Amino acid sequence: MEKTYTVLVFTENSIGMMNRITIIFTRRHLNIDSITASESEVKGVFRYTIVLRTNKSQVDKVIGQLEKLIDVLKAFVHKDSDIVHQEIALYKIKSETLTNGDVEKVIREHHARILTVDPKFMVIEKTGHVEETQLLFEKLKPFGMLEFARSGRVAVTKPMKELSMYLEELEESN
Repeated sequence: MEKTYTVLVFTENSIGMMNRITIIFTRRHLNIDSITASESEVKGVFRYTIVLRTNKSQVDKVIGQLEKLIDVLKAFVHKDSDIVHQEIALYKIKSETLTNGDVEKVIREHHARILTVDPKFMVIEKTGHVEETQLLFEKLKPFGMLEFARSGRVAVTKPMKELSMYLEELEESN
């Protein structure tokens, strides 16, 4: 049965790492819903947050293959209930729609905020889950959507074991 999984991959910062990681998903014919990369809390260690829909056995095989890659320190898989996650969305709409209070009402109702107002456009920011950012998109669309961008998932785990503890265990086992 397909479920949504968040895969966290911790790597050294090396050129082509993103490509090597995504190839593993491609070979298994798994579509990545979103992928984000950033530095982690440990200096020199990068974190990839990958969201996909698949079954448990497929995701477990991917984790095994990821951990075989040179420069991958550790890979984890999490269900949505094991993490706290958010995305950010930016909406660019026509400024002329500001003349009636409807746009501002929609922005307030969806706990979004205005980042920039220009004579021709305004940019609105919303953080939340995909469903929330998509709903605001639908509500703002009638006001003249010029551009829309959504980040990938950013997530932290609920369990308290820190990456530094895993790295220490890894060093001890070597």
